[in-house]
Order: sequence, then structure tokens, then C-alpha cells
Amino acid sequence: MNDSPLGKQWGRTLRRMGWYTLRRSVALFVTVVIGVYLTILIANMGGHVDEIRLAQIREQVGARMMADEQLQTLPSEVIRDLMEREVQLESRRLGLDRPFIVRSFLYLRNALTLNLGRAEHVTSDTGSRQVRLIILERLPATLILFAPAQLLVFLVSIFGALFLSRRYGSVLDRAVIALTPTSTAPAWFYGIFLILIFASVLRVLPFGGMVRTPPPEQTLPYVLSVLRHMVLPLGSMFIGGIFISLYYWRTFFLIHASEDYVEMARAKGLSPGQIERRYILRPTLPTIVTSFALSVITLWMGSIILEIVFNWPGLGRLLFEAIGLFDTPVIVASVVIYAYLLALTVFLLDIIYALLDPRVRAGHQGA
Repeated sequence: MNDSPLGKQWGRTLRRMGWYTLRRSVALFVTVVIGVYLTILIANMGGHVDEIRLAQIREQVGARMMADEQLQTLPSEVIRDLMEREVQLESRRLGLDRPFIVRSFLYLRNALTLNLGRAEHVTSDTGSRQVRLIILERLPATLILFAPAQLLVFLVSIFGALFLSRRYGSVLDRAVIALTPTSTAPAWFYGIFLILIFASVLRVLPFGGMVRTPPPEQTLPYVLSVLRHMVLPLGSMFIGGIFISLYYWRTFFLIHASEDYVEMARAKGLSPGQIERRYILRPTLPTIVTSFALSVITLWMGSIILEIVFNWPGLGRLLFEAIGLFDTPVIVASVVIYAYLLALTVFLLDIIYALLDPRVRAGHQGA
């Protein structure tokens, strides 16, 4: 063991970071559990959907027995008893014979583990109705589109804002300020215009989808086709978020550039690049990371309409289809995945924030 003061300080820091991580993990998990349980109650309409499922089971069993010619010779009372027995077996298999409060917690356990059985109407591209396979099939499409888009907006806005802060009052700076209100419109709004211009009029880009039909069999043509289909949705997200980000960070950097310690650095003769890296970017990193994480969360929540506009086969379009078909297992599974993505984003934000800000590592009292 290292008994030096530095070793003891690092030990205390690691213990505090460990407790901080544990507390945040528990808090986020509890939040996800509560959100998923409320989703189950809403999606099941307090048990009404289960009653509909039970009626559907009874109808399917009755239709199957009516089509069986061997059963037609039996008395009607016997047929009703057989039908009732089969309905009870099926409802017991699905757990529909239990009170809804008990079923709701069973649904919660299955939802948190994505063990939701078979979808009622939605199928995967391979024809499977396993909810887990359907979700895992759609998740990569959402990540492939939204992760690069958000990263592109973040990097361009940060470095572009630094560039604008050095050219305060220039023509480009005034143009960005004038275009800032355009970011109030959602990304899908710009997506419609991009489709009209580049797909309908100019015919240089596809209307939507993730890959051309039929999909290329070789890897490189397939990747190029996906990239070509990403241009319009990625461009709409970029247009919808870049100007407000540039204006926000440009103003933020201008405020920090007027601080006394920055003026002192200029007086020492440091270059503009050194001042930006050491005295502007470094102190503002926690705020930058926080803003980036919050924008990611906002983007996750706004993915549904954008994927519908561009016919992008991701989680957003899947959730829309499931809602239209009243497919409760798929609805719950989609919400669970979004809850996990949001919780993971917040968790990573907390960890990065704690690493960047010594006040978080030192605890709430700052000791």
C-alpha cells in the first residue's frame, strides 16, 4: 500500500468517485424502472388490453374448433367445454389468469430484460415475431444515423464557435446570428424540404430508406449505399441544430474570453491558440459536455418523426408502427430501449462530469 499523502488523496478520490457512481447508477435504475412501469400501465390501459387479448384468444380457439370437422359431430355442450378448457390453458400460459397488479410486475421484469416474447403484429425483416430480435434488428439503424449526426453538430459548433468568437462582429458572425431562429424548427421540417429539392426536383439523392433495393451483396457497395441514404436525414439534423449551437457557444466563449485570467494570459504573450486551449476550453469543458449530453437526449426523443419522414428503419419508426397496430410488447420494448439509452447517456455524462470537475470528486461540501 502507498501511505504517502498523494496515495491517500488518490484513495479518497477513488472512494468518493465509487460512491458517486454507485449512487447515480441506483438513482438512474430506479428512474428507468418507474418510467417503464408507468409505460406498461398506459400501454395496457390498466388491464384493458389483456382483456382484448383474452377475447382474441377465445375467438381464435372458437374459429379453429368450428373448422375442425371431427368436432362437428360432438354435442354443443362438449364443444363449449373443450373450447373453455383450451382458452384457460392458453390464458394460463400467458399469465392472463392472474390479477393485473401481479401481471404488471411480471411484465415489468420481462420488460427490463427485454424478455417480452412474441409481437402481436409487427415482424422482423426475417419474418420473426420475437420482440427481442425485432428490437435488436432496428437499434443499429438508429445508432448509425443519430450518433454521427450529433457528433458532427457538436464538433462543428464547438470549433465554429471558437472561430466566430475570434471574429466578433464580422459578416459571418452576423449571418450566424441572423440564421439562429431557423433552429426553432425541428429537423424533420427541414427534411421535407431537402427531399423535395434533392430527391424530387434534382433527383440526385434517394427519397428515403437505409439502402437501395435490392441491397448490394458486396460490403463496399452496401456501405456506399447506406452513406448515400444518410445524406438527407443527417443534413436535416445538421441544419436543424447547428445555428443555435454556434450562437450559444460563440456567446459563451466571448463571455469567458473577457475574464481577468484570460486578459492576464494575453498580457503574458501567450498565443491565441494556447489561450483558447488552456483558459477558455478547459474551464468550460464540464458545461460543454453537459450541453452535448442534453442535446443527445433531445435527439433521441425526436427521432420518431424524422425516421418516419425518411422511412428510416430504426426504433422511431418501429415505435410508430407498433402504436398504430396496438402491439403492446413492441411498444413497451421500444420504450425500454429508449429509457436505457437515455439513462446510459445521463450516466456517462455524470462520470465524465465528475472526471472533469474536481468539485464533484470532492463531494457536495467541497471538502
